[in-house]
Order: sequence, then C-alpha cells, then structure tokens
Amino acid sequence: MENFRLTPDYEISRVIRGGWQMAGGHGEIRSDEAMADMTAFADAGITTFDCADIYTGVEELIGRFRVHYRNLRGQEALERIHVHTKFVPDLDILPHIRKQNVESVIDQSLRRLKTDRLDLVQFHWWDYDQPLWFDTAHWLEELRRAGKIRNIGGTNFDTEHMTAIIDGGVPLVSMQVQYSLLDTRPQTTMVPAIAARGVSLLCYGSVAGGFLSDRWLGVAEPREPLENRSLTKYKLIIDDFGGWDLFQSLLGTLREIANRHETDIATVASAAVLRRAGVAAVIVGARNRAHLPSNLAISDIPLTPEDMARIDAVLTSATPLSRDVYALERDRTGRHGSIMKYNLNKGAA
Repeated sequence: MENFRLTPDYEISRVIRGGWQMAGGHGEIRSDEAMADMTAFADAGITTFDCADIYTGVEELIGRFRVHYRNLRGQEALERIHVHTKFVPDLDILPHIRKQNVESVIDQSLRRLKTDRLDLVQFHWWDYDQPLWFDTAHWLEELRRAGKIRNIGGTNFDTEHMTAIIDGGVPLVSMQVQYSLLDTRPQTTMVPAIAARGVSLLCYGSVAGGFLSDRWLGVAEPREPLENRSLTKYKLIIDDFGGWDLFQSLLGTLREIANRHETDIATVASAAVLRRAGVAAVIVGARNRAHLPSNLAISDIPLTPEDMARIDAVLTSATPLSRDVYALERDRTGRHGSIMKYNLNKGAA
C-alpha cells in the first residue's frame, strides 16, 4: 500500500477505509466481526480510517478497534493507525453556534475514539448564508493549538470559502470532496487553489455509490425509486454527466482496461481518481473485508498513459457538472440538495 505525507510529520495510506457503511441504518454490525475486518485492513496496509460525528455508532466502533488493535499488535502498531473524523454541526444550530458547542462535539469524538488527540478533524458547514463558518474554523484552530486536534481539514467546502479559511489563518491540510470519473468538479477551481496552498484532496464517491462497477455494465437504466438514497444521489450525477448511454460507454471502456490489468471496473475507476492532480487518497466504503484485495489493488494497479487517455476520450463527451464542489448539493431546494439530511447530530452540538 502506497502512503502519502499530508504534512511533514503525518503520513496516511492512499486508500482509506470509509466508515459510513458501518453506521446505524445499514444493517446489523457485529462487534467481533468488525474488529476482525478492521484488523485485516490495518494489517494489509490500509491504516487510515474515516468516520464522522454523524455516523451513528462508528466512532465508538473504531474506538473499540483501537483498543483491540493495541492489545493484539502492540502500541507501536497502533501508532501507525490514523483515524479521520468530521465535525458536522446541524443546520439548525448554525445561526447560534459557539465555541463551547464546537468543543463539546470534539470532546465527544475524543471519548468515542478513546484517544487524547484527534488525528484529523474535517469541518463541514451546510449554509454559507449563516456567517459563523469562519469563526467556527478558528475555534477548531484554537482546539488544535490546545492539543485536542492534530490536523484540521474540511469537507465539501467550495473553493472560495476554503481559501478564505486558509488565507484567514487556519492551516487546513486536506479537503474531503466527492470526486469520480462522473463528477470532476474539483478539477475546475479547487485543484489550482490547493496546489498554491499545500492542501491535498481526500476523495469519496470514486465508484459513485457502486454505479462504477461491473454490476451495472450492460444493465438497463434503473427506474425510480432506487433501492437506497446513495444510488438516488449518484443516479442524479449520471443524469447530469450525460445520461445512461454515455455512462455505459464509460463502463465499457473501464472494462476493457480492467481486462488488461486482470482486475475489475471499480478498482480501475478508483485508481484513475487516485492519479488525478492534488489527490492524496481515495476513501472506499466497506462493510467488511470481502473486497479487501481489490481495495489494496487501487494504489498498485499500473494504469498507463494510454489507459488514462482512453478514459479521457470518453469524458470529452460528458457534460461537466455545473459550479464548484458541492454547490449542487448545497442548494436545499434543488434536485441534489433536496435528498440530503441536515440535522444528523440530533442536537449533539
């Protein structure tokens, strides 16, 4: 597994184990099986785990894993494990959020993860019309200086507000964004901005909720309602990208490339994102270790310039998604934003 230095003294695996699918609402999670799964990922070299304050039960689960892994492999091995969480204040609290609210949630994450310092806190803000986003970023920086946080990143900020935070004195090291062969919005303005400021992208959605996989090759366009909110979300991206026929053309090209490398479409799709400018890591959602071998292959598959050129040739027919990172989802009255959930902390702040 390749590693990447986010800062001179902080190194992560280039494939990150996502925790969203371990959250409540995605089916039963057995603690003993989860411990074995996360141990398998860590032993194989995927030593960075992503979670959030709003992923029900996941911080607690990873906290138990940290204790389990230390007991199993020792303190030195545990120190190679990094956990990235998020700070996602509810939409309803944004007009009157205060530093004590921020610190309360950070303290909660510390307790859940069973640590005295959070490796990376990724800050999200739902509504820029609520102006305390800038103050909140600085309160997180104060908590970093106090030793509760090692690094601060963002998640789903657009370029304008990201640069305002950095240029205003908060040293963001990363920005977590949706980035796939279907959704290339980060390339437009964010990649040049992060290149000038030493920020790296941590990318989710590289397989578009499972659409970028062999399962969907040659399949008729699905009708609504789709089986879950994730598929609904990414089907909207496919529609905006250029529709089902162009999507099938992309899958066909990815399958040909996958054949040459003896792998699958999802691995090629994620590997292609990992090779884009500014990308430090891709986040793979995994309920268990069933796909661990293909997850490991993401950083190893030797995609050639010819492979990338074939992918880009298909993408030239695509309609670029309008506007900056997360702008479509931030519009709560639009097609993309209306399916989001905005108050998942349930008053925790």
